Amino acid sequence: MKKITLITGSILVILTLLITGCLDVFTSDDKTTIYQLHPTSILYTIIYGYKVYCNGTGNYKINYDCDEPEVLSGSILSISVHENSYVNKTMATYNIMKSWNIESSISKEYDLGITATISSNSFLVSDLNGKNALTISEIRNQYPDIVTRFTKAQSNETTIFIDPNDPGIQDIAFNILNQADSENAFIISKELFKWLKQNTTYQIHSGSNNVQPATTTFQITTGDCDDLSFLYISLCRSIDIPARFIRGFLIENDKSPAVPHAWVEVFVGGEIGKEGWIPIECAGTSGNINTEVHQNFGVESAEHLRLFLDDGSDESLNISLSALTYLTYGAREIEAESYAQVISYSIVKSNKLAIDENGNREYQ
Repeated sequence: MKKITLITGSILVILTLLITGCLDVFTSDDKTTIYQLHPTSILYTIIYGYKVYCNGTGNYKINYDCDEPEVLSGSILSISVHENSYVNKTMATYNIMKSWNIESSISKEYDLGITATISSNSFLVSDLNGKNALTISEIRNQYPDIVTRFTKAQSNETTIFIDPNDPGIQDIAFNILNQADSENAFIISKELFKWLKQNTTYQIHSGSNNVQPATTTFQITTGDCDDLSFLYISLCRSIDIPARFIRGFLIENDKSPAVPHAWVEVFVGGEIGKEGWIPIECAGTSGNINTEVHQNFGVESAEHLRLFLDDGSDESLNISLSALTYLTYGAREIEAESYAQVISYSIVKSNKLAIDENGNREYQ
């Protein structure tokens, strides 16, 4: 079986621009930190999927599951599917797919993908103090199913990628928990995030597009968006804070590629975030811990487009790491190319992010 792997770790220049915290910042007379104006509501069309070229003679089988898009705040205005021979499928609990299972001997070019028009808004947890969040003990007692599903290790057949049982990862997480004057899940998650940003560096793999296990990222202290997300999830899960990964795209502007990306949600309960879950961007590279917290903890920018949401199972991990696959028989030749293009991009609204001295955030 031949396998075409979507490169989820290739962040390119867009990631630096969107989540580095390079925005100009100043402090006003009332001690409010204010960041430069940036898009908080955008409208765009995205086209993504695979082009598959079938040449030569012989039979072939093609399998591809294409995720429907979602946004945390906003709406999907329209979706069209390029090749009509699909079926709808729900995978890993939350994820609606357009699924193709093609068996043929015909030489043909297939376009297996989706065109979607999307209205997206930035999502912000306004209070950085987590006053309405639950404690870790309260989450265990009130949400045992969520704790069971989202605090365990996740692996494929050979590798544990999310590993809350690693002794080194556990030691760091428990030390942070013990040093904190709180068991508030929001506050502890924020402290774990600070540790991640102070002790790891975003770096694309050299010569490899494979995702690293969390233990490897912990040891070498560098990784891409997948690697840093898996390490942060492992830290949270090791002290029973439920956490899960998200895969999708980062959107920059008109006629530019959408960049495959990964980020995180943690469950803190209460009336915070979306049904208790808050988004966290682990791949920022600003070098300033306050900027990282202000712009990336409890924030999902309008430029984030969701495709896949983890349900805590090994199957979920395996699905998220897979892409188009095919089998060939005889003299059949197949080439497959992934694509993700943004068109008709427009900025609907721009705002400045402001954080007052009491830790309250808003877009102005």
